[in-house]
Amino acid sequence: MTVDQGPFLIAGLGNPGRDYRDSRHNIGFMVVDTLTSSFGQSFGRLELNALLVKHTYAGKRILLAKPQTFMNNSGQSIAAIVRFYKISAENILVISDDLDLPLGKIRLRSDGGSGGHKGLQSIIQHLGTNKFPRLRIGIDRPHTQQDPADYVLQRFPESDQQELEIILQESRDCVLSFINDGIEEAMNRFNAGPSSNGSE
Repeated sequence: MTVDQGPFLIAGLGNPGRDYRDSRHNIGFMVVDTLTSSFGQSFGRLELNALLVKHTYAGKRILLAKPQTFMNNSGQSIAAIVRFYKISAENILVISDDLDLPLGKIRLRSDGGSGGHKGLQSIIQHLGTNKFPRLRIGIDRPHTQQDPADYVLQRFPESDQQELEIILQESRDCVLSFINDGIEEAMNRFNAGPSSNGSE
């Protein structure tokens, strides 16, 4: 029997607008878009400064969100959603890019600091806690002297498209495992990397 634990919030981070679409910094948006598509739904409704989709998966209520406050102010929207829908911290999953992970690696954690990520920093500030799960998606660092701030706002090159598709599918499966199986099992299954079965 499935116990209703209250709604889950799956929030992908990114910047709204055509100029930022498909940029490395928007990979959180891409993961949530992949999830929404797999549910046969699409974004359209703006609520609490976010595009929201409501769905039920494995008997559990889910809110899929793409904050429209721009990355550095993500916490404004996330905190408003959490308060309005009375979402407990353990049922929040924030999905963001990570320069310190190589492309193709994902890391699920139950809590932690911002690691210098301004979107996560904003959420921690507005929620007043860092005790919420987050899924970090590796985008690698620039291999040249390029400013990381410029690098993250660029689109993935054509050469990375196949790898990107694998990452999005793996991240989607990780989110679904987080919802259905709990964070510990999801961490054990997915933190090793998409091309492994428990080992690097």
